[in-house]
Parts: sequence; C-alpha cells; structure tokens
Amino acid sequence: MIGIVMFFVALFALLLGFPVAFTFGGIALIFGVWAEGIEMFAFMPYRIQSIMENTVLMAVPLFVFMGLVLQKTKLAEQLLESMGRLFGGVRGGIAISTVLVGALLAASTGVVGASVVAMGLISLPVMLKYNYDKGLACGTICASGTLGQIIPPSIVLILLGDVLGVPVGDLFQAAIWPGLVLVGAYVLYILIYAKLNPEAAQPIPRDESISRSQEVRTALKAIIPPLALIVIVLGSIFAGVATPTESAALGGAGAILLSLAYGQFNFRMLYEASKETVKVTAMVFAILLGATAFSMAFTYTGGDMLVEEWMLSIPGEKWGFLIITMLVILILGFFIDFVEICFIIVPMIAPVAEIMGINMTWFAILVAMNLQTSFLTPPFGFSLFYLKGVAPNGVTTRDIYRGVMPFIAIQILVLASLLVFPSFYGM
Repeated sequence: MIGIVMFFVALFALLLGFPVAFTFGGIALIFGVWAEGIEMFAFMPYRIQSIMENTVLMAVPLFVFMGLVLQKTKLAEQLLESMGRLFGGVRGGIAISTVLVGALLAASTGVVGASVVAMGLISLPVMLKYNYDKGLACGTICASGTLGQIIPPSIVLILLGDVLGVPVGDLFQAAIWPGLVLVGAYVLYILIYAKLNPEAAQPIPRDESISRSQEVRTALKAIIPPLALIVIVLGSIFAGVATPTESAALGGAGAILLSLAYGQFNFRMLYEASKETVKVTAMVFAILLGATAFSMAFTYTGGDMLVEEWMLSIPGEKWGFLIITMLVILILGFFIDFVEICFIIVPMIAPVAEIMGINMTWFAILVAMNLQTSFLTPPFGFSLFYLKGVAPNGVTTRDIYRGVMPFIAIQILVLASLLVFPSFYGM
C-alpha cells in the first residue's frame, strides 16, 4: 500500500500549492528511500539521459517556439478583426468568428494562454459593446482558446505519444476529425442560443463604406498565411516527408518567415519568444523528471500492481475500465494540470489498456479530449484564469463560470460520442 499512500500524499501536496516537479521528485525520494533504500535510485541518471535523448520530445520546444513567434506577429488580432467583419451580420456572428479563429490559432500556435488572452482583449469588448450575454461571450472565448489541446500540432498529443508509445503522426491524424466535430458543435450551440435568445447575440450593422468583396479579400489575406503554415507542418507529417520533430523545426522557420512577411520581425521579439520557450520547456521537462522518479518509486513499492489488479477487476471489462478511467481523469482535471496527468496517471493505466486490447491511438485521443476539458473546469481551469486576467471590470468570475458550463457539457458529449462511436471518427 506504500505506493497508493505516496500517490495521495502527492495529490494533497499539489492541492496545497507546492511546485509540481519538486513535489513528485521529493515525495518519490522520501518514500523510495523509506521502502527500498537509496539504491533504488541508482539507475535514475540513465533514465534522465534517456529523456534528454528522446527525439520525440524535441518537438515540444520547437512547437512552443512556433506558437510564441506567431502570437507576437499580431496574427490573432488580424484574424479576429477580419473574421468578425465577415460573420458580424449573422446573429451570434462575433462568437462564431471567435470559435473559427480559435480553431485556426489552435492549428497554427497551439498556445492556449496566448489564444485566450488575445481573444479576451479583442473579441470580448466587441461582444460586450453589442450587448452579447456575458456568459456566452466568456464561455465562447475560453472554449475556443482550449482547442489547441486537441487540434494538432498539440503539445498534449506529443506528450501522450511518448508516454503511450504511439507515433505522434498517427495521433495528429486521428485528432483532426474529433477536433473539427468539436468546432462544429460549438458553432451549432451558438446558433441555437442566438436563435432562442435574440437579444443576447445581436448581429453587427454592416459598414457600408467597405464592400463585401473587400471584406472577403481582407479575411483571406489574414487566413491564408497561417493556413499555409498549417498545411506545410501537418502535410509534411501526413505525407511521410518529415517526422513530427522535423516538421516542428519547419514550423519554427515558417513562423519566422511569417513574422518577416507581417513586418513584425525584430531581434527583441525573437529574444522574448526564445526566452519564453525555454521557460515552458524547462517546466515540462522538470515535471517529467520528477514524474519519472515518482513512477519508479511507485513501481518499486508495488503500487502499479495494485492499480492493475483493481482496474482489471472493474465490472464491464473494457467498457467498465474506459468509463471509470475517463471519469477519474475528468475529476482530477478539476484540480491538477494536464502535464501531471500525462506523466503520472496515464502511465499507471496504460498497461491495463494494453492488456485489454484497447486501440492505443483511440485511447490517447480519448485522454486528450478529456484533458482539454480540464482547462475549462472550475475552480482551477487555466482558461478561466487567463480570461479573468484580461476581462473588463464588469465581467465577474461568476459570468465566466456560468459561460463555460454549456461548453463543458458539449465537450463531455463529444467525448462520449468518441467513446461509443469510434468508427464515426475513423478509429
């Protein structure tokens, strides 16, 4: 039972606010030495070396860099403004354009915080100006910003590919259809909401000084560059021309070229993007090292055998296991970050999934879709914090919480459909 006690102590420490990497590493050291002695960690340097030499994980900093460079080129602003004019005449049009821009930003940057902040600064004031319901406006922005968790190139999919031993290219291909279904479900909800509540999502009066053809040209000018980068990055993977790591490098170079094209390139921007990339990468790898020590101590103390034994005894076999697993990940997502779940929870349940003969690509997409929900769930959903940080004074935390609830329900419904009808998604 030492491993199980260790897990709950780590969870309690995280809820108290202790740093993630040091929590996992420190608790692993204390319990490992107590149970087996210091000799348990003799092979730790080899594990660290193995992580540092992992070519799949090299894609993480490269995709983060690509996203940060694109964020600093004012790409989100141009996309939102042009798409807002394009769909503004439709009831709920600004919200629909926010979802579509969120999908494009997800596929070109994948940085959730940047997407939510950009849309919160630009789209939220416009929606409030035209008397949109505060809940609808906040929920749309938070949900759209999290699409980067499932739409490739997604950092979550790269981490899950490494943990589950599934080719990242396969995960990227498998995630496209669920991502598009989620976008379609968001748009459908907004259209229905606007139809039932006409005063809550009014159309924008058209600017007669700008012709419709001009609006379309401006929108295309804003959409084509990031779309071209998406096609190059994902197309090179799907065509088998490049590995995910090589395509990530291609994406970073493409982002630099786009910054030149937009006239936004300067060495200060490059320095800031590089510095933030190092911070994010250091955080991810520090958590990975702490999680490696934790999983090693957990395994040595027999915790993995207890988890496997319990999971295999769940009624309903494969379906019972999947339903319980999805519920556990969903509940944990209320309190802890997706990186911890990827590195701690997923390695515990992956061997059971393999024993049960579950398709690991499908399993990874289910977990990724579930982890995306964790960005929206109160009280610790990161998207909620990002939006609250930039929202005008009139927008309360209650408005944000109320707004995300329907979108959480939509995500759970899409997750359930992916669980019950995998063939519909090509799984």
